[in-house]
Amino acid sequence: MKKVFVIGSLLVVLTLSLGGTVASKSTDGSATYKELRLFTEVLSIVQNQYVDEVPLKDIIYSAIKGTLRVLDPHSSFLDPDSYKDMQVETSGSFGGLGIEITLKDDILTIVSPIEGTPAYRAGLTTGDRIIKIDGLTTKDMQLSDAVKRMRGKPGTKVTISVVREGWTEPKDFDIVREQIRVHSVREHDLGNGVAYIKLRQFQEQTSHDLDTALDKALKHGAKSLVLDLRNNPGGLLTAAVEVSEKFVEDGKLVVYTEGRVRSQNMRFTAHSKKRFPPIPMVVLVNQGSASASEIVAGALQDWQRAMVVGTQSFGKGSVQTIIPLSDGSGLRLTTAKYFTPKGRSIHGKGITPDIIVEVPKEPAPKDRPLPSTDPVEDLKKDVQLQRALDVLKTMRVMGERQGEHASTPTQTTVR
Repeated sequence: MKKVFVIGSLLVVLTLSLGGTVASKSTDGSATYKELRLFTEVLSIVQNQYVDEVPLKDIIYSAIKGTLRVLDPHSSFLDPDSYKDMQVETSGSFGGLGIEITLKDDILTIVSPIEGTPAYRAGLTTGDRIIKIDGLTTKDMQLSDAVKRMRGKPGTKVTISVVREGWTEPKDFDIVREQIRVHSVREHDLGNGVAYIKLRQFQEQTSHDLDTALDKALKHGAKSLVLDLRNNPGGLLTAAVEVSEKFVEDGKLVVYTEGRVRSQNMRFTAHSKKRFPPIPMVVLVNQGSASASEIVAGALQDWQRAMVVGTQSFGKGSVQTIIPLSDGSGLRLTTAKYFTPKGRSIHGKGITPDIIVEVPKEPAPKDRPLPSTDPVEDLKKDVQLQRALDVLKTMRVMGERQGEHASTPTQTTVR
């Protein structure tokens, strides 16, 4: 059975997915086979006349990869080993570095490191461009191949050569792989009736864990909420919908997809059994917020359920279908794009915050201060979060005065 995946970009940590089936659009078989004559002619010549004997499967696999490379960065061929690795991705536990990567301007680029992972501790950050993996250039390297090279047995080392804006030359990061186990929900009581919940990824347990965190917040007297989606590279589409419908009214659209094939046109509406009280709410996003994070932020923004604060999100909103092939390999093919409830395409654009708050550029890893042992103390130094707290305070005051929540203010830039 084919599986439909909605992917912001190829993950080294988790794949944004949706189970389902897709009907194949019929094509003119005779025309296809006619065009394939040239390929079979070249294949025959290579088999019989090339200086060295090359396994036929290697030639076929390379030809398939070359075909998909001209489509888009997210369509790719998965050999049997890579296909098995892809299936492991949704478990949320595997040996690796803890980063999500994509191809941006044909350069292997980091979308986001996952907090607490080897990549995060090493100082890799959103926007870093990976030019070598263990000395091998990433030029023309497929995303799936890059993922395969960075994954490995926990305890083994990989060297990543990185170029970053403001650096005069590349720098090498020697990183030891670990078993990556991402706990998707983290929460803190910020005092004054403000609950803070950070979603690191969208996994199978995210909805349940979020319910637990929200219940705890309400028991502590939460009167407003900050939902932090910064540096959240995505995850399961079903989890994104389940998170959104905790805050969006029943029956309202959360996200929809459109593609060439009719069965790719899908709509997801809110049908939550347990909805969070409509208290003032702010969603934090940045360049590391991608795919599923953008679905949630876009839905809450469109329905004016929350203010979005931070910087422009990553802008990845394409739908991939994972198709199993006869020899145990798989085909990852872009088949649609997703849209917010009001019809906005995020792909290549991202979510524009209602209030833009820039943050100082990160120092080089060797100059970066170590994080505090007190996470709440670190949050107090967070300029975007502090702006969010100001917004919540304003919303609560206006709500008390008007007997209802404040409307969305004009977009503001804070530098």
